Amino acid sequence: MQGVLNRNVAAASNREHENQKVSEQSARLVEAFAAAVSEKGYAATTVADIVRHASVSKRTFYECFEDKEACFLVAYEEFASRVIQAIEAAANAPATWEEKLEEAIRTYLGALQLAPALTRAFQLEIHAVGERALTHRRRVLSEFAELLRGFVVRAHEERPEIRSISSAMAMAIVGGINELLLVEMERGTTGKFGELEETALALVRAVVMENA
Repeated sequence: MQGVLNRNVAAASNREHENQKVSEQSARLVEAFAAAVSEKGYAATTVADIVRHASVSKRTFYECFEDKEACFLVAYEEFASRVIQAIEAAANAPATWEEKLEEAIRTYLGALQLAPALTRAFQLEIHAVGERALTHRRRVLSEFAELLRGFVVRAHEERPEIRSISSAMAMAIVGGINELLLVEMERGTTGKFGELEETALALVRAVVMENA
């Protein structure tokens, strides 16, 4: 009986070790994906490029991901998560709601401008990646929209003249800002994202301020 228990414990320990190893390799490959895309763009990036940056074999890649698209989706989720966390920090800082709004939008546009190749992949090239990618994109945009809606709701509690907005309206605002980003990327002027700050601020103010 004790021998069986010992074997089960050993097997569980081995599985945990293997899962941790795969998790670490996945994280390494996601970083390598970002490096490869920054170097060549998503369309030109191959699995060979990713494993070269990660210094691992293709076999290791396929142990972690089904294909390049699967790696893209994980990288997209992680990038979006980091940006959302940065925006949340800006929105929760001790400041007036106008200052929080300005800093949140500045943080969003700044994060995208710092990684132009990834931004292009996640904002523009994603439309050609496949239906799974577009489903992820819709969900991520919904998260940004709910973040904005929650921010406005809290601002309304402090200042009644600020109108609350619905989830649909929040999505419309986020969609509008992202459309501006797409236009800049199609023009090849990713470095001018910061110039969109005033337009984005004016859009939000026009929707939520009674006398905007």
